[in-house]
Amino acid sequence: MKKKAIVNNTPVCQVRMQAISDTMSLLSGKWKFHILGTLIEGCKLGFMDLLREIDGIGSKMLSKELQDLEMNHLISRTVMDTKPITVQYAITEYGATLTPLINEMAKWGIEYRQSVHGAK
Repeated sequence: MKKKAIVNNTPVCQVRMQAISDTMSLLSGKWKFHILGTLIEGCKLGFMDLLREIDGIGSKMLSKELQDLEMNHLISRTVMDTKPITVQYAITEYGATLTPLINEMAKWGIEYRQSVHGAK
C-alpha cells in the first residue's frame, strides 16, 4: 500500500504558495537580483553604467531584464533631454521594498559560502 503524500491544503497555505510562486515568477532568472541590487546601491544609473557594473551580462539581456523590471514597476526609466539621448534607471519606491530581501539573500549567501568553502 502506497503512503499518501501529506499536503497542507489549507487556504492559508494555498495563498502563501501562490505568493511564493508569483514572487519567483516575477524575479526569476539569473540577472534580476543583480540589477535590483545594483540600482539599490547606485541610485540612478545609465544603461552603460549597469552594463559595466553587472559582470557577465550582455546588452540584449540587460535590455530585456530592464524592460521586465520596469513593466512590473520595480524600476523606473527616465529619458534625459541630452545629446545624445541618455536613459537613467532607478529603483522605484515599490522596488525598494525588496531591499531587506536582497540584503538577507546576500547575508545568507556569504554565510553559506563561508560554511561550505571556508571562503570570504
